[in-house]
Amino acid sequence: MIRLMGIDPGLRFMGWGIIDVDGNRLKHVADGVIATDSGESVPLRLCELHGGLTRLIEYYKPLEAAVEETYVNRNGSSTLKLGYARGVALLTPAHAGLPVAEYGAMTVKRSVVGTGAATKEQVAMMVRRLLPGAAILKADASDALAVAICHAHHRESARHVASGTRMA
Repeated sequence: MIRLMGIDPGLRFMGWGIIDVDGNRLKHVADGVIATDSGESVPLRLCELHGGLTRLIEYYKPLEAAVEETYVNRNGSSTLKLGYARGVALLTPAHAGLPVAEYGAMTVKRSVVGTGAATKEQVAMMVRRLLPGAAILKADASDALAVAICHAHHRESARHVASGTRMA
């Protein structure tokens, strides 16, 4: 069994999700959102995100992490701030010694729903179906669990390819 952490980066709300993977079985462990105060300075908000992720890693002890890649939008300032948060999401688990994988939104949606054009609602519904008992209330937490599920699927495929075995 391996414990994985999924992270959905955001400066205002950073979603996180923890799952246990045993073969092809997935088990929900925990999920939530690290929220920052938009009235604070960006450096203080980044410190809050780093501190929150550090505490989660220390408490839940995941062995690997996965982070959703961010998209570029029309507002350059928002994209830059999201990039800062993504930097914290990549750095914090790496600094704790965890391997960190990155997945694009379409790859995550395809892994969880079966189509890269899935809506947030479809992703949340499939996350609940794949992780029975998960009472996810925040979209950012659901997205983070989807990233963790995506990583569980991809790391298993990569393991089979590396070992030379075929998947059924």
